Amino acid sequence: MPIVYEQLMALKNLGQKYSYADRDVMLYAYGIGLGADPMDEKELAFVNEGVLTPRPLKVVPTFASVAAWGAGPGEMNLNRVMVVDGERDITFHKPFATAAHITADSTVLDVFDKGKDKGAVIRHQTVLKDEKGDKLATLVASRFARGDGGFGGPSDGQPEPHKVPERAPDKVVDITTRPDQALVYRLCGDRNPLHSDPEFARKAGFPRPILHGMCTYGITCRGVLQTYADYDPSAFKQHVARFSSPVFPGETVTMELWKDGNVVSFEAKVKSRGVTVIKSGKTVLA
Repeated sequence: MPIVYEQLMALKNLGQKYSYADRDVMLYAYGIGLGADPMDEKELAFVNEGVLTPRPLKVVPTFASVAAWGAGPGEMNLNRVMVVDGERDITFHKPFATAAHITADSTVLDVFDKGKDKGAVIRHQTVLKDEKGDKLATLVASRFARGDGGFGGPSDGQPEPHKVPERAPDKVVDITTRPDQALVYRLCGDRNPLHSDPEFARKAGFPRPILHGMCTYGITCRGVLQTYADYDPSAFKQHVARFSSPVFPGETVTMELWKDGNVVSFEAKVKSRGVTVIKSGKTVLA
């Protein structure tokens, strides 16, 4: 059924309750590739709590994206086959504990009509809070509903994407993904068969299952962690990325990074196929 603008804008779902434990924190970190080198102490801090020499387990900032998996403002009645992730923008208010009970408040921010044959863009927000009611993170997701345009809503007003510098990148880092990485990452919540079922992937137009866009998003967080944040999760204030093309598990993701003050701009590519998979990336550091 077509989008009813007023109804979609009114959607909200407040006080959604979730909980997670250290197992979920470690699974997410492993799912985005941390710990591939079992002797790398800096990465092990995110996937292993230490025994003989105890150490605090660290939480990857973008764990926020799965801490309340499934939270949202409600049923949008979109053509799901035609819906793709457009962008994620997470603002971090305080570091996540390694285990917690949290709440999620979700609302719709904007709905843009790009035209009958061009689809619609829906931006919605989820605010995660701890048991005291203090904000942990604010997540803004942008969905591109390719089959739901032409409902008569506003077409202008979308936020402008972040512009990366035109100079040569200050750092370049290659991050290898595992052939089975999507099978691990899906255990964090996203069971979309596009990422695990070869037959489903072929019907969707892909030669094989693709990596979750949000796994690629986490990989870009990992790239900033290891280059400009010294593996310190508390250094992250914001992490933004636009999805432009999928990654196939097993491919190497090349991140190009630019640092200007406390802002790190980035893009990510798969050089073997000559495609850019993440555009307009921005991390704000403390």
